[in-house]
Amino acid sequence: MIGKGEYLNRLTAATSQMRSEVIGTDLSGSSPPSVFVGRANYPKVFAGPMIAPVHGDTSVMDRPESWISGALTQEEIIRYRLGLVRGIHPVHVHTTGTRFVEQLQEIALADASVESEAQFTTAPTGISLSEEHTPFGPSAPLEHLTLEPPRWNRDLERIYYDTDLGASEAVMMLHETGLPFSTVEKAFSVGVMGTKRKRCLVPTRWSITACDSIIANNLLTRVKKCPVLDTWRVHEYSSLHNRYAVILMPTGWQYEWTEAFVRVLGNEELVFSDYEGHMSKSTYSSVGGCYYSCKMAVLEALAREQRQAGVIVLREATSGYIPMGVFNVRENVRQAMREPGLLCESISELVTHLSETFTLPMMKFIREGTILPDMLRERQTTLSEFSRTLSRPGSGDLQER
Repeated sequence: MIGKGEYLNRLTAATSQMRSEVIGTDLSGSSPPSVFVGRANYPKVFAGPMIAPVHGDTSVMDRPESWISGALTQEEIIRYRLGLVRGIHPVHVHTTGTRFVEQLQEIALADASVESEAQFTTAPTGISLSEEHTPFGPSAPLEHLTLEPPRWNRDLERIYYDTDLGASEAVMMLHETGLPFSTVEKAFSVGVMGTKRKRCLVPTRWSITACDSIIANNLLTRVKKCPVLDTWRVHEYSSLHNRYAVILMPTGWQYEWTEAFVRVLGNEELVFSDYEGHMSKSTYSSVGGCYYSCKMAVLEALAREQRQAGVIVLREATSGYIPMGVFNVRENVRQAMREPGLLCESISELVTHLSETFTLPMMKFIREGTILPDMLRERQTTLSEFSRTLSRPGSGDLQER
């Protein structure tokens, strides 16, 4: 079977014909604020600001937390993102004392959009789409960058000047103040937190997963001390050509993420899955950063409720879906957890309910998972018996296509 990475590369290539802003070699506008640090050729990478060719408050263009809750369409989000122009300049991740890196840090620390002027060596071209990071528009090498001195966010400023505070502690402190995840992640990426000798630039893709993991692992420590949920429950949400179902089980912590791509490119029905038991994964997930974004979002909700549960999350991307970064998972799962949960008597009742919601036959989700089939086996004689049960009239169409 085709791997997820190869499939997403094909999907990205198929959707990369979109057009962004036409920009000359001189650009005057506002950074939302936004920066991007690449990972190619690490530790010598390309980094730079992202600037919109308009003046004023452009914060919505780089604030994923407001997109799902604000009911923005996929087209609106992409239009915002392709309006951001990326300047690139070569830097070594451990060289953070240069004026250019200091400018990137000023942008990331800013409390509002930053008025900026950029000169490029060539006219910016192209776009970037990814399942890991949000899209952005054309890019080009920077020749010169000028910023109006921004006002720093007070919480970020305190972290910046505390050079004895570890980066993980800083991430959690900022998260608990209520700062948007996207703001915390950018600050982490440009090396403004952590002990003085360890500060460095972190590629944006890695920074996102690092912050998701730091927050999730800290929350998990707290959640494991909470009483276990006493019922089966499912939270659902759909947006941006995706459906999500967060299944909460009356067990100790265990977690499974299973995602399906159903006829996005053609007639494909691809399912990818990964899981962990009571202990967190010690190796990087085979399904990528979405595993950690989802885990963090669910643990936020469990920590608020002060409950522990086993968690299975099903995600289905359907025709029209375009890769736009792991924010899509994080914010949709957050939204799902804000929705009232449906209480069920058993895992069988819960899965039967979901069979009427998802396009993909539920048995395909079950057969690609690990925890979900195990939970069903504990309560059914065989999975084939369960399949027959779900195929009865009124139980949803779960027959294999």
